[in-house]
Amino acid sequence: MFARPEFQWVEHRRALSWLANLWQSLIDWLNRLADQHPLGFDIGLGLVIVAVALLVVHIGYVVWRIVRPSARTESAAHGTGAVVVDAATHLARAAELARGGRYAEAMGHRFLAVVLEMDRLEVVRFHASKTPAEYVGEARLDDASRSSFAALVAQLYRHLFGAIPCDETEYRAFGAVAQELSRGQHVVPA
Repeated sequence: MFARPEFQWVEHRRALSWLANLWQSLIDWLNRLADQHPLGFDIGLGLVIVAVALLVVHIGYVVWRIVRPSARTESAAHGTGAVVVDAATHLARAAELARGGRYAEAMGHRFLAVVLEMDRLEVVRFHASKTPAEYVGEARLDDASRSSFAALVAQLYRHLFGAIPCDETEYRAFGAVAQELSRGQHVVPA
């Protein structure tokens, strides 16, 4: 009979008793504050309510910003406001930028045109999230063409991402190599 829990006089410590004690201390302090300073308590409570409301609005805004791009991507896939992704459009944009003297940016569009043309020829598989270097490893090209493609990517990285100035001569050389690659004459069969 004395083995039952109510006869155990040794106090057992619970794992989270300190948290329960802390919570009880906070409640006691808030009750004392409400009794001793009712106006200060009401002002403090109002400020806490405003802060929580602002926090909820901010969380809602962040969630909306996170979810919104996926909704826009789905609508683009269904043809409602889709971005034109074809080689001819990028070639035209590259020519326009080159006429304006913006050769590094023109290289970016010229490279996209090459990749899209190579995708059409099933040399690489285009995906917007791939880096230019990923296409080099994936391309089904003979050794000489793969080397040219790697040099093209290195030049693109140097000028577009490395911010090294590019002149018309370099852009034209880039375009010549890109044109040769887009013909697809050096494709290795799968």
